[in-house]
Amino acid sequence: MACKLQGALISYHSRTTKFIDKKERAASVVARAEITHQTEFPPLSDTYVPPPTPSLIDNNAFETFQGEELPISASGKFGRFGGKFVHEHLVAYFSQLEVEFENALGDHTFQAELAEALRDYAGRETPLYHAQRLSEYYKSRNNGTGPDIYLKREDLNHGGSHKMNNALAQAMIAKRMGCKSVVTATGSGHHGLATAAACAKLALECTVFMAAKDIERQYSNVRLMNLLGAEVEAVDGGFRDAASDAFRCWVGDLENKYHLTGSAVGPHPCPSMVREFQSVIGKETRTQALEKWGGKPDVLVACVGTGSNALGLFHEFVDDEDVRLIGVEGGGLGLEGGKHSSTLSKGEVGVYHGAISYLLQDQHGQIIHPHSIAAGMEYPGVGPELSFLKESGRAEFCAATDEEALDAYENLCRLEGIFPSLEAAHALGILEKLAPTLCDGSKVVVNCSGSGDKDASIVFGRRFLEKLRKRVVKTSTT
Repeated sequence: MACKLQGALISYHSRTTKFIDKKERAASVVARAEITHQTEFPPLSDTYVPPPTPSLIDNNAFETFQGEELPISASGKFGRFGGKFVHEHLVAYFSQLEVEFENALGDHTFQAELAEALRDYAGRETPLYHAQRLSEYYKSRNNGTGPDIYLKREDLNHGGSHKMNNALAQAMIAKRMGCKSVVTATGSGHHGLATAAACAKLALECTVFMAAKDIERQYSNVRLMNLLGAEVEAVDGGFRDAASDAFRCWVGDLENKYHLTGSAVGPHPCPSMVREFQSVIGKETRTQALEKWGGKPDVLVACVGTGSNALGLFHEFVDDEDVRLIGVEGGGLGLEGGKHSSTLSKGEVGVYHGAISYLLQDQHGQIIHPHSIAAGMEYPGVGPELSFLKESGRAEFCAATDEEALDAYENLCRLEGIFPSLEAAHALGILEKLAPTLCDGSKVVVNCSGSGDKDASIVFGRRFLEKLRKRVVKTSTT
């Protein structure tokens, strides 16, 4: 349910309705809930209708954004999104976590240790790679003109993804807080793997909750987690169910356990922590772009599951109005059929897992189960900061289907010899539509957020079955 407020955090269930476009009424409801920590909203008669999503090819789509700083309040709100909707017994913990986070940001020793770990252990900085053959491929399909495409190679991090940036930092905070054990949830396995590695490095116990179906399709990462000493717990359902079980486990022992969130979702300060520790991606990109061509990127593209890798790339450039920010969600089997994970493209506003954001929900406020071929994108919500960037018009969001992601995966393998994760392949999958709309020589940076060796069996199996079906159909018709 959209109103469960990280369901496993509390022992009872409640029902929420969608927000309506009447700011004073909605604000009073939110304010009352924040003060009393109640989880049940009074019924509202009208349905909130999200503003239209900016067109992918509309270069003037962001004129409404005035370049101001993100309006983050003390309660962790991005505009009307975010907040801290948790049971009253957890308010003190999140307040303590916020203090520890702020202290870590201002602690020169912590920052020096984190920088050293990111450099010597994780392998930063990651390259900004000019994908020349991929660029030429799209130019050849558009009369020889088109953008120059660069990949931010987060797949080269230790553990094979951007997740290590945040996992190391939060594991260090867990150590500072005196916690002996870390719990987390993972979808694609990349966050679980990064957390397991960080915990092994820092001598922390680690438990990773993962949906049984994701364990099956990402088993190579599960084996690596086990080798690193982590305990992997199978959960029925999907990633959201794994996240709820991880919270339930954590709430049972707040003094000794630390919940290490890998996604920019949840109650404040969790989304801000994840974004802050992932922002190294965008900071490096700015410096590297200046070195390579003496300017800024024209377009930044990143996949959007819950938002960690997109915010990591985008955040540094939010105030640069001349840089387009494009997030690509999981289009699944198509947006009209309902089998997708396109929260920002098709969702509406509600409260879920401790914060206000866009959600995939039905008319009764019940969560609609997401679908994507990429395990890391199967989540019915999205982070509050991305929700704000959508509503403010600063970023635009679109979707790539399963088939488009598979095509992009194979394309990058054959043209550049790089295996992108199926999550990152969604970002690459939009280039087919985006490239023809851009000026010749435009600089496009795509966040290659993870390595795709874990997905090779999925891609091969899917393509093999397609070829087999075509062969059967051809045989039956002759």
